[in-house]
Amino acid sequence: MKKLLFSAEGRIGRGTFWKGVIVSVFGAMLVAAALNYALAQAIPNEAGAGEGFSVNGANAVPFLVLNLLTTVFIVWSSVCLGIKRYHDRNKPGVWVLLSLVPLANIWYFIETGFLGGTVGPNNFGPDPRGRSLAAPTGLSPAI
Repeated sequence: MKKLLFSAEGRIGRGTFWKGVIVSVFGAMLVAAALNYALAQAIPNEAGAGEGFSVNGANAVPFLVLNLLTTVFIVWSSVCLGIKRYHDRNKPGVWVLLSLVPLANIWYFIETGFLGGTVGPNNFGPDPRGRSLAAPTGLSPAI
């Protein structure tokens, strides 16, 4: 899991990409929400009816640190997952920047989440599914 979420080297298939997204994004959000709730119970705050709660001064530091760490984790792991998916499509990882461009990020979503990778080894490593390019049979070589 560490290599999947924190390394930008190699290739991953679509299934592994989606598993990584579920673990890194949704898992981190659930853990952060639970920790935020626990902090809200332990740290004095001002709760308003239907307005949530407010924490001021030094009491806000644990919330800020927790949410900053969660954001850094989600961004870093998402970038690593996207880079490895682009590597699987035989494109450099810099294409992950496409996710920052409005409307173009729709193509990023389609390409990383739904389009298949290169069959066989490519510039970024072996095929994660173990496929290889088979030589065509029954064809005579061109002279």
